[in-house]
Amino acid sequence: MIEEMKNQILCGDALEILPIIPNNSIDLVLTDPPYFLDKLDDKWDPEKVATITDYCNVVRSLPPGMKFDKEQGKRFYEWFYKVSMEVFRVLKPGGFFFSFSSPRLYHRLVSAADDAGFLIRDCFIWLYTQNQPKAMSLNHFIDRMNLDGKSKEKIKSLLMGWKTPQVKSCFEPIMMAQKPCEGTFLENMLKYKVGLVNTNIKIGEDMFPSNVVTSENITQEIDKYFLVPKPSLKEKGKYNKHKTVKPISICEYIILLTTYDENALVLDPFIGSGTTALAAKNTKRSFIGIEINPEYVEIAKKRLRELVTSTRDTSNEKMLALFQEK
Repeated sequence: MIEEMKNQILCGDALEILPIIPNNSIDLVLTDPPYFLDKLDDKWDPEKVATITDYCNVVRSLPPGMKFDKEQGKRFYEWFYKVSMEVFRVLKPGGFFFSFSSPRLYHRLVSAADDAGFLIRDCFIWLYTQNQPKAMSLNHFIDRMNLDGKSKEKIKSLLMGWKTPQVKSCFEPIMMAQKPCEGTFLENMLKYKVGLVNTNIKIGEDMFPSNVVTSENITQEIDKYFLVPKPSLKEKGKYNKHKTVKPISICEYIILLTTYDENALVLDPFIGSGTTALAAKNTKRSFIGIEINPEYVEIAKKRLRELVTSTRDTSNEKMLALFQEK
């Protein structure tokens, strides 16, 4: 069964497909799950998601991510706990579980994985500068108040610059969890070839691997310590409609850091437009992808087909060399 699933992107609900995967068969799980913000939940309806393009109609006039509802976090925890239980089962002892998260829901994500039996080893930070502020002025609420125009303008003046409590978000946390080893780290590594990190994999200018990563040039000092190979401008694809495409280079970094060799199998239960699959292929690992949205499945398959003849694929050795110890 596992051989038939290798290097395939399977269309369906992760909680229905994960139970098919054998116990202790996966070396690494690397994923970016739906965050349960607004309508971006475990159903991930493609028509609803498509309406987000123009900052818009998912939650009336509010941009995606701006609506605050504490129940979102509770629903996310309940769902992600079920996911984590399945991930725990399929991972080899000592295997790592990396998951991107929204900053405001990270505590729910980590708690779910912790409660499922994982050891929370670290929190990686993907740092970037380009993002849109989501804080909102209250002027339109003031305009609706039963007051005369002069009073409204006075209140606006008093609250000039004061907005809803949402500062500009310039990072994404990435959970680093680990299934407990069998015996010692050494015994587990010799038996399963997982459980340790490869410090030969460098970051920035030949630096020791770090839990901070950037994929854009920020400053000379930050680039020196945290920059991974900059993503290609073509890697996403003009046809890619997915809203949260992650840089391939960050996924490659995590894969190389935590999987031993080309026999490793990487699982992404929410593979979206296929970034984890592309990173696995670039690093000569096998993958299994699961995606509930048929449109994203086709986009991912197209990206994989293009990779076969791309410069990025044919120069794979050069790409890997950027991460290796000089």
